[in-house]
Amino acid sequence: MNHFEYGPQGLACEGVPLAKIAAEVGTPVYVYSRATLERHFVVFRDALTMSGVVDPLIAYAVKANSNVAVLKVLGDLGAGADTVSEGEVRRALAAGIPGERIVFSGVGKARREIAFALQAGVAEINVESEPELNLIADVAAAMAFNNASGIGNTEGFRKAWEAQGAMRAAFTKMRGLVEQLLGEGLSVERLDLGGGLGVPYFNHPEPPSPAEFAAMVGEVTQGLPVTLAFEPGRVIAANAGVLVSEVIHVHERPEGRKFLVIDAAMNDLVRPAMYDAFHDIRAVTQRAGETVYDVVGPVCETGDTFTRDRALPPFAAGDLVAFMSAGAYGAAMASEYNTRPLVPEVLVDGDRYAVIRKRPTYDEMLARDLVPDWV
Repeated sequence: MNHFEYGPQGLACEGVPLAKIAAEVGTPVYVYSRATLERHFVVFRDALTMSGVVDPLIAYAVKANSNVAVLKVLGDLGAGADTVSEGEVRRALAAGIPGERIVFSGVGKARREIAFALQAGVAEINVESEPELNLIADVAAAMAFNNASGIGNTEGFRKAWEAQGAMRAAFTKMRGLVEQLLGEGLSVERLDLGGGLGVPYFNHPEPPSPAEFAAMVGEVTQGLPVTLAFEPGRVIAANAGVLVSEVIHVHERPEGRKFLVIDAAMNDLVRPAMYDAFHDIRAVTQRAGETVYDVVGPVCETGDTFTRDRALPPFAAGDLVAFMSAGAYGAAMASEYNTRPLVPEVLVDGDRYAVIRKRPTYDEMLARDLVPDWV
């Protein structure tokens, strides 16, 4: 379930029409639903509890949507944070998530980042390789720390997934590894099972539900004397956000191909260009009829194409479009390419909203560039 529905004033986020936000904040703009964020986390947490998983650490993947306000909404519900950089650890701490609920992952941790994570008292540092384990041990010894580190059998996990195509097989393999370590007299406090769940994208078949996922986890890990950790990201944030954009114009070529040119670009939502990702596109004001478009942005790149040959409602200049399922890996991956101001973010709570990251002015953007006095 999400909280984006059509009402008397068109598509709305909870009780706030998207057209109102577009008029007052401008476009393009990301809009997030607090109710959806909260619901997705609670459903995930409660499904695990109902399946017998005791006191799990649900470390939300910060990279999916790293806005501090979003992190605070989830942290206030008891969420932890799965981080992959010192900056993400700092964001989690700034949102009020304590170090004991923070997981530090990532394949290339720098010495300074490891030191900061240890100083912050993170719950675990996931070790990605033997050289990294040696580096962490060296940093910890120099700081007189003895924090627990998680060692991921990533190659075994990958092979189990590819060979049998199921999370159950991968989790069963991880259970066997834990039992082996315990049998050898080693201490294992936590088993991190990663993210796992897919996103129920609009207009796409439903993936396994949190209840189905939790039931499988409960069965596979029953009786295992360790705390379980999870790192959901997209499943929490994706359908909690949309990107709203305005149509600049419609361009029709002589052969009849129509281009819907909008003010959002690949620097605002890069997933279609980078991953060929699908996003349902809706008219903010509902209308009848259907026209086939290529939807493109204003950036001078062939990759600035959101979709080709998509059947959509008819649009004209000034109309608003909404990219659904844009709450994860949308704003978090946005840039100022082409010196386009970074897209702002808005959080809706019932019939009120607040800008949680403002659009920078051109003066603010230019002020960050420093010209040496010898130029």
